[in-house]
Amino acid sequence: MANGRRFARWSSVIAATFVMAAPQAASAAQPLVSDKPAAAIVDSDVRQEEALSRTEAGKVITAIDRTRDNIGTARKTTKLDRVDIVFLTDATRSEGGPPPAIENKMKQHQEDVAELRQEIEANALLFNAIDSRRVQAEDVLAVEFDNPRKVVIYAAAKPPR
Repeated sequence: MANGRRFARWSSVIAATFVMAAPQAASAAQPLVSDKPAAAIVDSDVRQEEALSRTEAGKVITAIDRTRDNIGTARKTTKLDRVDIVFLTDATRSEGGPPPAIENKMKQHQEDVAELRQEIEANALLFNAIDSRRVQAEDVLAVEFDNPRKVVIYAAAKPPR
């Protein structure tokens, strides 16, 4: 029985040590000291613009058609010079969603779009870029990699105010 109490006492000491060390370990794991951690992680120029889905429909539909290819690019992306987020303000859920042409294309590529959104959430750079503008992955309709160092993200969302 004495061994049982000794084990319980040491278990408590070890647990307390881990609890005391946890905040220091967490701060060591995240060396960002900036007041803008997303910008420090992204380390690229994040720009935003507002547009109407009917004026951008051709670009969005083309990007949706390329979703399968863009999944692989999103998975491999580790550095971008520029991220453009295009807010399609009239395509938000509160506005009734994307127009029929975009909605139909999204349905055709439903599984690919879902996989693209998962890749965006798994990629720290892309996730922090959209998160810095308060865009949720589920609001991303498509992405277009203009070149290896630039991406345009089309989102059915309104910009933060």
